[in-house]
Amino acid sequence: MYQPLVSGRGGLVRTSKGVAYIEMAEIATPLEELVVLAEEADLVRLITLNKPHHLNVIGEEVVALLATYFEKWEKDDSAELIIIKGAGRAFSAGGDLRMFYQGRDKNDSCLEVVYRMYWLCYHLHTYKKTQVALVNGVCMGGGAALIVPAKFSVVTEKTVFATPEAGIGFHTECSFSYIHSRIPGHLGEYLALTGARLNGKELVAAKLATHFVPSEKLPELEKQLISLNKGEEDAVKSVIEEFSSDVQIDEESILNKQSTIDACFSKDSVEQIISSLEAELSKEGNGWIGPVLKGLKRSSPTGLKITLRSIRDGRKQTLAECMKEEFRVTISILRTKISDDVYEGIRALIINKGNFPKWNPSSLEKVSNEDLDLVFQPFEERLELIIPETEERRWDGKYEDSAYAAI
Repeated sequence: MYQPLVSGRGGLVRTSKGVAYIEMAEIATPLEELVVLAEEADLVRLITLNKPHHLNVIGEEVVALLATYFEKWEKDDSAELIIIKGAGRAFSAGGDLRMFYQGRDKNDSCLEVVYRMYWLCYHLHTYKKTQVALVNGVCMGGGAALIVPAKFSVVTEKTVFATPEAGIGFHTECSFSYIHSRIPGHLGEYLALTGARLNGKELVAAKLATHFVPSEKLPELEKQLISLNKGEEDAVKSVIEEFSSDVQIDEESILNKQSTIDACFSKDSVEQIISSLEAELSKEGNGWIGPVLKGLKRSSPTGLKITLRSIRDGRKQTLAECMKEEFRVTISILRTKISDDVYEGIRALIINKGNFPKWNPSSLEKVSNEDLDLVFQPFEERLELIIPETEERRWDGKYEDSAYAAI
């Protein structure tokens, strides 16, 4: 049986260097009010994202707690298997976009949480202990970034995956320039630019998840993983495979359109991608392209162009290079270096839920390569995301170690 980590619970306090996690011997906060639950059972650790009424969105406190627990458990010889899941009907709907919007008039108000999240993403991709993500529901954006790097990611018929950020004037981040650029063919560009959704079986078929398990079996799988009480990969895999099913994607699945996707989304520019899709639309069996075109044409031109360049850069970059570039691109977007589309998109589509955003620039042709260069321009070395260069110091480079903490 799991026990709450009383000594592992703590609080976040604002210090001169940013947000710090302080452990406490006792904590009076009711469990239902904790945004992350951390529990232990001998050699097993369980993280539950615990904001079910808000689809377990990821904000400043969640990021700080996740980073604290993952570091602590990687260093702890008594922790071998880490399981992560979400409370309620979502795993996680991703980053708290309202947080970005509320901080739009404050100088770099979200820089710290962005820095911490991207630093965490790097460490999840390179984590030393066995992770199992149990994904039963919505899993988007930054939430999806918590599952794809896991050694085992278990999805169900209720799983819904998407990376829809480009459509609101943002870009696919939290390591997705690295992830999407490594999907075979050009499915990554398709997912990033269109924000298309994949179901659980499609995620396994696309190798973005490892196993499909019917949702009614998920509680028993979790119990068996706890009973296994070790992190040896073959043993964990064997337990999961007792519950998993082979996947057969539907005939109408977008994954069956791979040849057309590759032909169109391999083009050099968003304009060329759209022209190619328009040419394909008239061919028999390509009716699915109509809604894709409609979605692209109502998306932020700036967001689309930034996203395509990010994915293309990712094809040539290491994980560390991707994370550094994503950091500078995100901060440049939030600073409205060439456009305020991200705030307009959040206002219209997230806060007002459906109002038509007024993009600026209003068309793809008005977003120049010179504009994009400004967004991707490197920062001073001291202001870049710090990625550890040696294994001995792999947990260095936290926000409080950065130049930003002293500014």
